[in-house]
Amino acid sequence: MKLFTKGLLLIALPSLVELALLGVVFDTQEQTAQAVRSAADSKQILYQASALADPLLRQAARVRTGLIVGDAAFIDRHAAWVDLSDRLMHLEQLVADTPQQLARVHTMRDAVEHYHAQALDAAQALREGRSVKTYISLEANAMPVQIGIVRHELDAFIAEAARLDAQRSASVAQTRARQQYALIFAVVGSMLVWAVTALVFARNIARRLEVLTDNAERLGNGQPLSAPLAGNDEIAALDAALHQTSARLRVAEQEQVTLQKRLQARAGELASVNEALRQETQDNEMFIYSVSHDLRSPLVNLQGFSKELQVSCDDVRATIDGAGLPEAEERRLARVLDGDMRESLQFLRSSVTRAAAIIDALLRISRAGRLEYQWQRVSVGRVVARAVDALQSQIRERFATVTVRDLPSAWGDPAAIEQVFSNLISNALNFLDPGRPGRIEVGALAAEPEDDVRSPTQMQAQPQAPTTRTFYVRDNGLGIPAAYMPKMFRAFQRLHGDVSKGDGIGLALVRRTVERHGGRVWVESAEGAGSTFFVVLPDQPVRST
Repeated sequence: MKLFTKGLLLIALPSLVELALLGVVFDTQEQTAQAVRSAADSKQILYQASALADPLLRQAARVRTGLIVGDAAFIDRHAAWVDLSDRLMHLEQLVADTPQQLARVHTMRDAVEHYHAQALDAAQALREGRSVKTYISLEANAMPVQIGIVRHELDAFIAEAARLDAQRSASVAQTRARQQYALIFAVVGSMLVWAVTALVFARNIARRLEVLTDNAERLGNGQPLSAPLAGNDEIAALDAALHQTSARLRVAEQEQVTLQKRLQARAGELASVNEALRQETQDNEMFIYSVSHDLRSPLVNLQGFSKELQVSCDDVRATIDGAGLPEAEERRLARVLDGDMRESLQFLRSSVTRAAAIIDALLRISRAGRLEYQWQRVSVGRVVARAVDALQSQIRERFATVTVRDLPSAWGDPAAIEQVFSNLISNALNFLDPGRPGRIEVGALAAEPEDDVRSPTQMQAQPQAPTTRTFYVRDNGLGIPAAYMPKMFRAFQRLHGDVSKGDGIGLALVRRTVERHGGRVWVESAEGAGSTFFVVLPDQPVRST
């Protein structure tokens, strides 16, 4: 049963009981009102009955007086008889629901009407001058017969009315007492019903909520949950959701343990591979250094022998000129010495120079991986200023404008960081578009705050990685074709060779230096619009490599 349904029942059941109790209260209230009306009618009946005797006796006295003095005016008082008739009619209406009292009223009405008729006959006789002895004889007694009948019936009527009034007054007291008891019972019963219903509902809900809370705490502490709650209300649904979550968490924990084992194994493999790669890189650098150093001597010998050959060729040429050979033979020998031999020697010398440049580049690459950095807080702004000053002649030659924004400090080797920006600015100068004024901008991106969502346990186990700062070198030069982008930071890869000369290792040295600082470098470019090189350097001390 849903909690909404239970709430409706919690309201409906006490409400039904209250309606029943209110019915009892209304019934007793109606009975009380009826008893009060009956008592009021009894009081009115007694008042009307008590007020009937005096007018009747006064009228009887007038009749006697009229007969004695012989004046019909005393008898013929129509208003008095009408008043008596109205009183009797009203009294008849009041006792309409009491047959015995109604019969008494009818008897009194008949007696009054009979006496009224007799008085009218006496008055008529007085007016006609007839004898009224008969009527005087009827009045000779202390009270006329009809008046006696009325008095007798009226006394009985008043006695009965008094008895009924006392009875009805007692009934009013009883009904009022019952009404009070019913009202008290209704109020107390309603409160008890509400209290009992609320207590039962609260105990049921409280017990289920206690189980739900306990299961939630167990889930939070990673403990097994108690038995699921029965029923289909919202609390049972929440408890079922907690059990489902617990089951999923157990599965997730098992998967996490398995994943951690795999990650540890993979981390071990990667560490082994990285160590092997580091060793291989170190061996390659040593090999490059050794080979480059060893190749210098043959190149020096080749360069010396080429010079010796040039001197020998000059001596041969001088000998031929002084030998007085035939003209045809002299021209043939001169063609060999000044043409083929000179061209061959020139090609040999340029090849030796090119090979020496390549060897120097290899030596610089090998030294870039073996240099010991002096780690410290570096003012990048000063480093970039020194690099720009060193390139002033090239900047003037290219008619370029170099703008240096405010640059934050970084952590690293000052000489290495200066070499990075020097290579990037020099690279930008070399590949400016001759068709438009060159502009180069050096700046830094705004630091973006990173929300640390790790738990305290994770923060203790895994310290937060050092923060970094991102610098950029932007130009409006020739740009880089999309197909060439993946090869930008490889050694001996040269783009726009017809525009600028170089050995093609500048960007490779930048990448090697930045990676040794624990950062990274990348480029964004559009052909014909310019390029932007981004350099990420640490803002805190890192482990040197």
